[in-house]
Amino acid sequence: MSRLEKAPHIFGVRHLSPGGAFHLVKFLNEIKPTAVLVEGLSDTNAQIEYFTKKETKLPIAILAYTEELPVRTLLYPFSGYSPEYQALLWAKENGALAEFIDLPSDVFLALQSVREENPEKHLMPRGWIYSEWARIAGEEDHDTYWERDFEHNLNPDTYRKTSFEFGKSLREISADTPLEYAENLVREAFMRYRIQDVIKRGHQPDKIVVVTGAYHASVLGPEFEPMTEEEVRCLPRLKSSLTLMPYSYFRLSSQSGYGAGNHAPNYFEMMWECLQKGQFDDLPMIYLSKMAEILREKGTWRSSAEVIEGVRLSRTLAAMHGGSAPTLRDLRDAAMILLGYGDLAVIAEAAAKIEIGTAIGELPEGVSRTSIQDDFYRELKKLKLEKYKSNVAMDLELDLRENRRVKTEEAAFLDLNRSNFLHRLKVLGVSFASQQKGSQQAATWAERWVLRWTPEAEIQLVESTLRGETIELAGAFEFKQRLSQCERVHEAAAVIREACECGMEASMEEARKTLQRLAVDSGAFVEIAAAASELAMVISYGDIRKFEASHLIPLMQQLFLRGTLLLLDAAKCDNQAAKEVVHAVHKMNQVALEHYKEVDEALWIETLGELSDRDDRNPTLSGYACAILLERNIMSSEKLSQEVSRRLSPGIAADLGAGWFEGLSMRNRYALLARLSLWEQLSSYVHSLEDEEFKRALVFLRRAFGSFGPQEKRTIAENLGEIWGMNKDDASDLMSRELSDEEEQEIENLNEFDFGDI
Repeated sequence: MSRLEKAPHIFGVRHLSPGGAFHLVKFLNEIKPTAVLVEGLSDTNAQIEYFTKKETKLPIAILAYTEELPVRTLLYPFSGYSPEYQALLWAKENGALAEFIDLPSDVFLALQSVREENPEKHLMPRGWIYSEWARIAGEEDHDTYWERDFEHNLNPDTYRKTSFEFGKSLREISADTPLEYAENLVREAFMRYRIQDVIKRGHQPDKIVVVTGAYHASVLGPEFEPMTEEEVRCLPRLKSSLTLMPYSYFRLSSQSGYGAGNHAPNYFEMMWECLQKGQFDDLPMIYLSKMAEILREKGTWRSSAEVIEGVRLSRTLAAMHGGSAPTLRDLRDAAMILLGYGDLAVIAEAAAKIEIGTAIGELPEGVSRTSIQDDFYRELKKLKLEKYKSNVAMDLELDLRENRRVKTEEAAFLDLNRSNFLHRLKVLGVSFASQQKGSQQAATWAERWVLRWTPEAEIQLVESTLRGETIELAGAFEFKQRLSQCERVHEAAAVIREACECGMEASMEEARKTLQRLAVDSGAFVEIAAAASELAMVISYGDIRKFEASHLIPLMQQLFLRGTLLLLDAAKCDNQAAKEVVHAVHKMNQVALEHYKEVDEALWIETLGELSDRDDRNPTLSGYACAILLERNIMSSEKLSQEVSRRLSPGIAADLGAGWFEGLSMRNRYALLARLSLWEQLSSYVHSLEDEEFKRALVFLRRAFGSFGPQEKRTIAENLGEIWGMNKDDASDLMSRELSDEEEQEIENLNEFDFGDI
C-alpha cells in the first residue's frame, strides 16, 4: 500500500464549534483510532490528564508566558463543546493515545517576539475574508454564515468535508502578512513532524485522527514534507512557563474577534447539549423560553403564546435565508419582535445572560500552580485566612494597631500584615477581598473587608503571574508600570498611598521621586489639592503602618503652599469647573485642619477670606469659602449678615446671588438653619427677581436644596412660614404636599428652559 493510500485522518474544525465536536465524536466512534492528535501546545501534554478528570469543570485555558521582560503571553481557551476537548475526552474513555502536536510554547513565544519586532501591514484587514464569505452567502456576518452552513448541517461526514474545503479556500485567498504566513508554514511542518513521530512509535496511519483548525487541514497529509530533526533543533525559543487556569464564559466571549472565535459561549453550549440529546430542533424553544423566564423575573411578563409565536417567526426567518434551523441572529430578531415588542433594550440583558452566560471553570487538586499561586496560598496559611477561601462572603474586621497581649511579633502585627496582603491583591485586581467604603473614615487603624473566593479570582491571580512570581513582586511591577505612565502629581500621590497601604516602602520611595519631579511643573489646583490630600493621609498612617513618614512632610508642605497660592486663579472659572474646585478646596481644608502644625494654615485662611470677599470669582466658590470661614468660627455673625445683604440684594444677577447661596449651603447647615435673618434676606432676594431671572435662580437653588435631608427641608419651610406670617406647621405641610398637575407641568416646562452656559 502506498504512502498516500494509508494516511492519517485529518478533521478540520472551528476551535469552539459544537457542531464540530458533535461530528468529530461520531467520526471517532466510526474510525476507532489508537491515537488522537490535537492542534495545541505540545509542551502541554503532561497536563492532558487534568483536562479529562471528572473534577475538571470547563471552561479552562492554557496560559503560556515568557519568564523575562517584556512579558509575552499565549492563551488557549477550551469549552466543553470544543472539538479538541471532546477529542481528548474520547481518547481517555477509549484507551487511545492523546497528544498535542503544535509548536511548544517557548517556540511560539519566540515567533511572536519576531512578529512584534517586525511589524507589517495587511493589504486589507483579515476580517475582510470572513465578511466577504458572509456577503456572498447572503448573511450579515461570518458567525451567522458559519452557524447556518456548518453548525446546523447534521448530514453524516458533511462537516469534515466542507470544513476541509473551507480551510483550503481560506489559504488561497489569505490576507496574512509574509511573517504570519511563514509562521503557519513552520507550525504545519512541525505538526507533520509530530504526526510522523507517532507513526514511528507504532501507530498505523489510518488509525490516527488529527484534529486541527480548518485552515491547516489540507496541508497535514503525508504528501507534504515534515520538519526534520535538525530543523526542530534550530527553532528559536524563549524561556517560558505554562499552566492550566480556570476560565469564564464572559472572558471567552470577549475573545471572539477572530475567525475561530465564539461570541455567545452559553448559547453554543445549549446547542451542544441539544445535539448530544438528539433534540436539536428544541433549541429555538429553549432559547426563547429562557428569555421569557428572565424577563418575568425582572417584572416583564411574557406569555407562552408569545414564546411559541417567537419560535415560529425564527423558523420563518431561517427559511427566508434558505436555512434548515434558526441561527442565533434569527432567534434574537424573533425575541426582539415578539418578546421585546420591537425594542432591543427590553431583551438586551436577558439576551446577554442566555448567550454569554456566567459559567466559570474549575480545576482539580494536583494541577501545577504558578509561583504566584503558591505564594498566595502560603500567605493565606501564614495570615490565618484559609477559612475565608470560601464562595460564601464573610466579613473581616481589622485593627492595625499593635496587639500587646500576644507574645510574638508576628501575632502582634497580624492584622497589619493581613491589611498589607489584601491591599496588594486589590492593586493586582484580584477580587478575593473588597474593602468597604467608609471604614477608613472612622479611624486610620480600622478596616473592614468582605472576603469571598471565586474561580474568577483564581483567574485574576494566575494572570498576575505575568507581573511577578510573588504577590509583592507583582505589586511592585504594577506600581512601576503605573509610575512610568504618570503625568500628573495626584496620580503619583495615589501610588504613594496605595504602596503605603500595601506595606511596600520601596515602591513608596519610587513614587515619591516621581511626584517630586512632576511637582516642579504642576500648576493645576485640583490636581495639587488631590496630591496634598493623598500625602496627608499617608503621613497620618505613619505610626499605625510602621513606617517613617517624616520625609514626606516637606513634599506635602510644598504642595499645600502651591495649592494655596493657586486657589484664587483656579476660582476664576465657570460653574462646571467649579464642581471640581469645590472638592479640591474641601481636601485642602482637611489637610489644614489635620496638619496645622506642618502647613501654613494662616495663609490658607487668609486666602479663603480673600476668595470669600471677591466679586470677580465664581460665586459658588466664594460662597463655599464663606461657609468654611463660618464653620471655623473665623467669620462673625455681623460679617456674615453684611455678606448676605451684599450678595442677595435686589439687582444682583440670579446666577451670582443664587450661585453664592449654593456654595454657602454646602457646609455647616445647622448654623445656616438657625439664622432667620439669612432666610429673610433670601426670601426678599428671590421675591425681587423678574420671571426669567427667577428661573435662572432656580437652577442654583434646586441644586443647593437637593442634598438637604427631609428634616432640614422641614426646618427651612418653618423658617419661611414664620417670615411670611404663616403657621410653621401649615407652611411645612404646604411644602411637603404633592404637586398638582398644573404645578407638575410648570416644573416640566422649567426643565426645558434654556439656561445658556450656566
